[in-house]
Amino acid sequence: MTTDGIIDVFSTYHTTTPLRNARSASYVGGWLDGNGAETNQRFGVGVGLLPSVVAFNIKAPTTNGVDSTVRIGLYPSIQNADETRFSTGSHLDVREVFYTAKGRYGEILAGRALNLYQGKNILTDMTLLTAGTVGPRWSTVTLGHIGYGYLYANFGPQMRYTTPEFWDGAKFAIAIAEPYNISGRTDMDKTNIPRIEAELSYAKTFKSGTTVQAWLSGLYQRATSREYDTNPQSIGGAYGIGAGFNGIDLLLSGYGGRGLGMLSAQDGALGSGSVDWTGKERKFYGFLAQATYQINPTWKLGVNYGQNRLIETDHDKSMRAARALAKRQESGVASITYNMNSFTQFVFEYIHARDTFTDGAQMRSNQFAFGTMFYW
Repeated sequence: MTTDGIIDVFSTYHTTTPLRNARSASYVGGWLDGNGAETNQRFGVGVGLLPSVVAFNIKAPTTNGVDSTVRIGLYPSIQNADETRFSTGSHLDVREVFYTAKGRYGEILAGRALNLYQGKNILTDMTLLTAGTVGPRWSTVTLGHIGYGYLYANFGPQMRYTTPEFWDGAKFAIAIAEPYNISGRTDMDKTNIPRIEAELSYAKTFKSGTTVQAWLSGLYQRATSREYDTNPQSIGGAYGIGAGFNGIDLLLSGYGGRGLGMLSAQDGALGSGSVDWTGKERKFYGFLAQATYQINPTWKLGVNYGQNRLIETDHDKSMRAARALAKRQESGVASITYNMNSFTQFVFEYIHARDTFTDGAQMRSNQFAFGTMFYW
């Protein structure tokens, strides 16, 4: 039995402008913490994009050439629920409960784990272990580039098979997972077939120390909506390519599809949702570009920029005067990391984020984050 984990604490400050050039009667989507007609300023102390983690790993003796392990991961946040001194709930999120069996045939995973589709998009973001974009007040975590460069892959129940390595570093994985309500109406969507996710990935380290990685992932699910008399589908693809040499790491990742969302994969009615008010799937795409430089074992610099985009349906266009949707969410991050030792680090970040709506209105935010992390 082993344990691993992270304790992270970040203080954040932002100033967010009110909507500029507003023309519509109402607005849907956008994840910056605005405040009506006035500039909003907020200081907070909490966790970053990733909550703190306490995980337990249990390994059985190798039997018939098969290594079997169990992982249970607990993810607590630290901030108070509603910014009052006595709202001291634990915010405990049990994200990981799964077992794996690995042998010559590959690996089987069963349980609750990070989903395949866009999983590597978030895992390769430099803000995964920092703060990144600071989102709405009610969120227990910051956003990193969720909604601003990729969609949140989320953790979900699944059964997954991953092949052994082939082609000198390539792997293929496929998962049968719990389906989601694409329209966001739990009483209307009929989800009687599983969600299918797959990923083809490649990673290799050369003798020179140069590293390369690339991946393609996909998502498909169909549901029947009793409300709209339609059969909405989620179809998505995602990609990434990266290389590292002499302390420099470069990365480009992105995604596209329909019936997805602007914040998380298949986010239903959340924000600018997966489908419009007639049940037709909206189209979405986005990307993240990143560069980091490890100056020495102590100091590291990083910069990245990402955006998510929505393409309106005909119904969305007809309703624009009454209801404008967030059509572009973009964010740029610059960071400085100081590694005090191999298990403690400090990070300072500046973030500029912007939400643009279908009527041309915009909301902008200047954000700062300073935090520390302890690993074991």
